[in-house]
Amino acid sequence: MTTAAHESTIREQASELLASFELSQTSWIITIRLPGSERLSRHSLKAGDTAALSALLARQRERSERTLGQACGVVTIYEAGLDGFWLHRWLTAQGIDSHVVDAASIAAPRRKRRPKSDGIDGETLLRTLAAWRRGDPRVCSMVAPPSVADEDRRRLVRERAQLISERTALTNRINGLLLNQGITGYQPGKRDAPARLASLRTGDGRPLAPHLTAEIGRMLERLGLLRSQIRQVEAERDALQAEEQQSNPLGPIAMLLTLSGMGPELSAMLGLECFTHRFPGQRQVGAFAGLAPTPWRSGSVQHEQGIGKAGRPRLRAMMIEAAWLWLRYQPDSALSRWFRAKAGEARGRARRVAVVALARKLLVALWRYVTQGVLPEGARLKAA
Repeated sequence: MTTAAHESTIREQASELLASFELSQTSWIITIRLPGSERLSRHSLKAGDTAALSALLARQRERSERTLGQACGVVTIYEAGLDGFWLHRWLTAQGIDSHVVDAASIAAPRRKRRPKSDGIDGETLLRTLAAWRRGDPRVCSMVAPPSVADEDRRRLVRERAQLISERTALTNRINGLLLNQGITGYQPGKRDAPARLASLRTGDGRPLAPHLTAEIGRMLERLGLLRSQIRQVEAERDALQAEEQQSNPLGPIAMLLTLSGMGPELSAMLGLECFTHRFPGQRQVGAFAGLAPTPWRSGSVQHEQGIGKAGRPRLRAMMIEAAWLWLRYQPDSALSRWFRAKAGEARGRARRVAVVALARKLLVALWRYVTQGVLPEGARLKAA
């Protein structure tokens, strides 16, 4: 930052009212620092009471403007969490400069026991906001709130993942109950599963007990409902992708679908969860998915701790799956050749580590493809 820009930032901060929000389901703790003062004031409001919040900020702004004799801006911060982004959108609509911060990026004391309270957390947020406004980009990581439309479209891939998880849990529960009776080989996911239930025999030759049969029958009904809902979500996802291909053929989803090995679910996940964000470089792309390396270098000690896992778990798992698919459907690409040279005939952990590295390289290559139009070297496109 140049000297002139730094002085401009300092002058701008001198006329800013800073406020941090500690949000819970019952109450909001608002910590405020008036411009030109180091004193903090704390206010407690009922959770969700935007009218009271608006009145509080208006009173504090008027007080500051009387003291300064000039207009005063309001800058707020709160942690990304259960409340999502609705409050950020409401604050922005009121003309307030709102910021949402990744709580895990804020530095904290490393003592074994450290005090914690809403007041302390609010003060920490306020200090973090002040440092970030002074131009220190590494003091924290601000979250880029999605638009209402983007947030709504992401629900398709997220709902499908949740339904798949529920289906797996229910299937495992049914198999566990039957295994407890000495029955193996039953497949709850098949269409004839309810009809086959009555013919099952326990390990000692008895038919299933009536209450157990009824319980498993109800589980099979829920399993059928889950399968129906998964089909509905997948139909909505496919309709969205067809619309994207027609209306925006150069959009992330449409471009990803042109690559061999990129299916509808993977393309939707990357297009909606990852490539809607703007990344300054490839390091940020890998870190967003938690695939960035975390070296440990201090004095003569130098070793790798593995990937950071600080990003989105579902995106990271999907990229590792995509790496295996890439090796299968794009065997002649430069990335596949790199993996074969790196892993060779290795098995076990060494091969898994190489696949994670491939997943990071693949994510960066796909990001370049959808943002810059650079086709991954040696990659094949699907037949028209």
